[in-house]
Amino acid sequence: MVEALRGLGYTTETALADLVDNSISAGAGRVFIHFHWSGLDSWITIADDGCGMTDAELESAMKLGDRNPLHHRSTSDLGRFGLGLKTASFSQARRLTVGSTKTGSASCLRWDLDVLANDPQGNWHLLEGAHEGSESKLAQSGAKESGTVVLWEVLDRIVSPAYKEQDFHDLVDRVEAHLSMVFHRFLDQSGGRFELFINDRPLKPWDPFLSANAATWRSPEAPMGSGSWKVTAQTFVLPHKDRLGEKAYLDAGGPEGWSSQQGFYVYRGRRLLVAGSWLGLGRGRSWSKDEAHRLARIRLDIPNSTDADWKIDVRKSSAHPPVILREQLTRLAEDARDRARKVFLHRAQSNSSTGRVEDLASVWMSKELASGRRYRVDRNHPVIKSLLDEGGGLGERVEVLLRVLEETIPVQRIWLEAAESGEHAKGGFTGEADESVKKILLGLYRTLVLKSGMSPEMAKKKLLKTEPFDLHADLVHGLPAEINGM
Repeated sequence: MVEALRGLGYTTETALADLVDNSISAGAGRVFIHFHWSGLDSWITIADDGCGMTDAELESAMKLGDRNPLHHRSTSDLGRFGLGLKTASFSQARRLTVGSTKTGSASCLRWDLDVLANDPQGNWHLLEGAHEGSESKLAQSGAKESGTVVLWEVLDRIVSPAYKEQDFHDLVDRVEAHLSMVFHRFLDQSGGRFELFINDRPLKPWDPFLSANAATWRSPEAPMGSGSWKVTAQTFVLPHKDRLGEKAYLDAGGPEGWSSQQGFYVYRGRRLLVAGSWLGLGRGRSWSKDEAHRLARIRLDIPNSTDADWKIDVRKSSAHPPVILREQLTRLAEDARDRARKVFLHRAQSNSSTGRVEDLASVWMSKELASGRRYRVDRNHPVIKSLLDEGGGLGERVEVLLRVLEETIPVQRIWLEAAESGEHAKGGFTGEADESVKKILLGLYRTLVLKSGMSPEMAKKKLLKTEPFDLHADLVHGLPAEINGM
């Protein structure tokens, strides 16, 4: 049975997250994870300063299924099945040792899968104390007057004969990225009430919603459902790449990248269960993750009393919304996807709570015609209109040029190159010097004031809502208040 439980599908990072859950439930303020490289003899420890366990409590914790998942739990309890410590550990290591101290009394128990496998009677041998020679590994893990230390040895599911030290370091990086995401709301707490260390380095939280960025659009927190079905939801639409610095953009992509991180983020007790999923929702068929909706992220907080209704699994890495909530969640997601798509299509124009994509004068329009979808230049765009209105046959020549451009847009090439490189074509004068942009801006400003009869103030307002000058508000505001002398 134990060998079968090793195949539940844990990764090293999800297994360690399960153990951090236990530390948080035990009231720990600090958790230390140490990775020790020594080839096939490598080992990992997880130590906390929580309340610890007595002999009886430790023996119960080491039993498989020591608690009924149907029993009532406190709202802060992150466990459920009474399996996490064992199944998570067995999925990575063949030897699990747990030492715990409570009220000055220390206890230590050990499971060794090789001992179980080699017993001719098939007995369950829960062993006392650490394996011979491993006592110092528990001592080095920073256990205090109260707290618990978990030791993984014989890491057969991690360290194989071909495994190198660099692979081990890469694993540490993946664990850091995962845990900084899963526990970001604990790590975000002011006053340092919870700290998580990996190889003595404090872990920084990764906020999937870019909450601190003023350009992130967010809805108010709203309850959904009622009674025991009640959940809390909040929608976020992240800024376009052009509104983020290079490092901020890479960080915001998260462990799996921008497209993979879109969708719902399901939390229970502030602990992240599902990171970026459309939860099988959609009209007709389930939504897939695509580029157009990569900026949409929705936070859901569910109570732990509804674990069975949400079909939370042992690994706490999947969830399925109850039928009673699916329609509400679908409508919420439709709104988020629509907003995200508009921001994505209109590039970096402000998506603050007061900005409106509909007010932006775009150069290109998408139209569904009898012959299929076509992309047309908006003849009412200020730049285009000023040229079309010119006399002397210029307007006719501009119209010919626009039609040639419209019929030769390399749509397939743009799509293919974006898919292959993961990068999108630059626009909005990206990388251009301010003086270069200002020269073009001044020309249009002059046309609006002198030929269209707008006041300088009105012309500036028009430019702030016109592609691509909406991306250069500072230059627009810096235009002269008087047209004379331009």
